[in-house]
Parts: sequence; C-alpha cells; structure tokens
Amino acid sequence: MDCLEPDLFQYPDTQGVRRNLQLTSLTLILCFSFREEIAKFLTDYARATKELRPEHITVMNGCCAVFATLSTVLCDPGDGYLIPAPHYGGINSKMWLYGGLQPVHVPLSSEVTNEESHPFQLTAEKLEAALQRAEKQGIRVRVLVLINPNNPLGDIYPAQLLKECLEFAHRHELHVIMDEIYMLSVYDDTTFTSVLSLDSLPDPERTHFMWGFSKDFGMSGIRVGVLYTRNHEVQKAVNQLAVFHSCPGPVQHVLTQFLKDRDWLDNVFFPTNKKRLKEAQNLLVDRLADIGIPVLKSSGGLYVWADFRKFLKSQTFEAELELWQKLLDKKLLISPGKAFYCYEPGWFRLVFSDSVDKIYLCIERLQQMLHTDDAKPVVNNASSTADSSCSPEEDSSGTPSNTPRDDASQIKNILVF
Repeated sequence: MDCLEPDLFQYPDTQGVRRNLQLTSLTLILCFSFREEIAKFLTDYARATKELRPEHITVMNGCCAVFATLSTVLCDPGDGYLIPAPHYGGINSKMWLYGGLQPVHVPLSSEVTNEESHPFQLTAEKLEAALQRAEKQGIRVRVLVLINPNNPLGDIYPAQLLKECLEFAHRHELHVIMDEIYMLSVYDDTTFTSVLSLDSLPDPERTHFMWGFSKDFGMSGIRVGVLYTRNHEVQKAVNQLAVFHSCPGPVQHVLTQFLKDRDWLDNVFFPTNKKRLKEAQNLLVDRLADIGIPVLKSSGGLYVWADFRKFLKSQTFEAELELWQKLLDKKLLISPGKAFYCYEPGWFRLVFSDSVDKIYLCIERLQQMLHTDDAKPVVNNASSTADSSCSPEEDSSGTPSNTPRDDASQIKNILVF
C-alpha cells in the first residue's frame, strides 16, 4: 500500500477519478484518469465510430447500481420498462429498488414461425405488441432494456435488429438501456455490434450504454460498472445518486493500469479467454447432447440455454421447480427458466466458465440424476405443449395465465448471476 498516493484513500470523484497526481518522491507527474482510460478502451474494443468522451462516463460500484440509479432518473414509480423474456432476473429488483418500476415482458418463444429464423427470436413486431398490451393495462412504459449478448440465451443481436429496436424506441419516445456486460465474451466468429459502433443513433439523448469488469474480466468482486450517456441532464441526476455507489480510489487506480496494458490484453488475455470459453462451451454442449439434452445455439456469454422439458413430469413451472430442487440436492446449481421469467417451463441455464474437470463432474451428476427411475424422460410432446405456453391465454387482469409469476416463496432461493 506504500505505492499508492494518499489522495487515493480519500473520497473519490463520484463519476470516476480524473485528475493529475504529483508524485514528489519520484519527481514526475502521474496522469491519472480512470474515466479517460475507460473512454479509450471502449472506443477501441466497442469499435466506436467516434472517440468516446470521458465527461460522458459515470463509474459506479457495479452495473446493478447503474440500473438502480437510471431507473430512478428516467421514470416515475409505477412506470413500466419493456424487456424481452427470458432475461436476467436480477434486473427486476434493481429497477424496483429506487424507481419502483414494473417489468413489461416481451415473451419470446422456442417455436420458430415462418417469419423467424431461430428460437427465442426478438423482433420489432413483438416489441410493438408488448407495448400495446401495456397501454391497454394502463401501464406507462418509459424504457426499453436490451441485454446484448443476451443473458440467458447467449445469442447476439444482429446490427439490423439492433437498429430496428432503436427505431422502435425512438418512435415511442422511449429511453433505451443497452446492457453490454458480456461485450467481450464472444467466443465464435459471430460479429458483435455494440450500440457504440453504430454510425448514427435515432435518439442519442435517450440511448444509454452500460458495461462493467465483472464478466469480460472475471472480476465480479471488484464491483465496477460503467455508464456512458450523452444526455447531460440524465448524467447530472445520476451523479446525485452515484455518491452512494462510488468506487474506491485504489480500485480505480489499479484498473487504470490494467486497461493501459494493451499488449497483454490483445496478445495474451483476450485470445486466451476466447479460446478457453469456446473449448468449455463445446465440451458442455457435446456432453449434454450425449445424455439427450439439446441447447440453444449461442455465441456469447458464459452459459448455455438448455432444454430439459422432456424430463418434467408435466409441462408446468411447478414441475420445473421440482426438477430444479432434485438437481440442487445432487449439488448441481443450475438456474431454472422461472428465475429468468421464461414463458415456457423446462429451460435451464448452465454456466460453463469453469474448469474442465468440473464440467465433466456436472455431466456425470446430471446423467446419474436424470436417468434414475424417478427422473427418466416423460412420454409427452413437449413441443406441442409449449405451443400453448408460448402464447398463453390471458386472465381477467390481462396477465398471461401460464407465465412465471414473481412467487417469492418459490424463487427466493434461486441464485442467478
């Protein structure tokens, strides 16, 4: 700790440190700016069309803090936000914490229609339909949340779809929160398009970008999230709350040096990380196929979206949670679709960013558990059953009757990251 300047142990700039520090003992000037280094890094690695400006960046202690503060600034209590489902379930609690917002799901189905090319495909038409349903229910929608690469699906939004979603938001004067936390965890040849790389945005003042160190660098405990917005008023309001979510000066200093080492990042870390992720993903997908579990094709993230429907005793979320409990009893922490607000029971997310021996151990325990007498595949047509659950009937309140509700007694123990 003797190597750190005393100033680093004071209250940090709530936006992220940006100042010059005089190192008198070394008779030199250390140009120290976390936000400037992040701006340079994102300009290069997100392939931004223009150099990002440090003054548009706010740094907080994790992307959860970014979600919580943005929800408060952009919306009023009771407002809604559009989000394709299934989605990372932790977003709901963060959007509710300060802002009191409610999710408006855009249900995605595993069944492929004539207008679609793959399961769980998002379209602008689905966004329009969800928005209209919300309006009929008296919900004022203010925000569209997109996670790219998607969590838990692992797919990547093509540039054209991304533009269509932004145009949709612009037509309806919605703010867009782009969560690109897995931006650099793409492990095949699929082209990832960051919102920062688009030549022009339909509504730059309402487009807000998020990224962090937790996933792409495996630093979940460091707790550093980044918000990039060109909207001065939004950033000014966010900064009033950022004082409760600031990052320690020493952490900012260490990460500044980390981002500067481009030679190591380009020639060692990123190539090695991509190679290991791809090998682990291939291993898990192949071994799951060996025991009869298909997965959705994915290109990014640290997980796969697997189809366990044939192992359910019935095509219900109660049966899904029963299977999840059996997996947990066998020391397998695999997150069920209900935790991601999936509209079809029987889908589970499996994380593969672990050692090879643990992946093999996972498959061994899965095989032992799923192929015992009480967990053998059930003779039913999961696909045909899923047809009705993908387009669920609505009850009198306008809520789909076969959707995963926020039943705290059932999902409070499901850990999702």
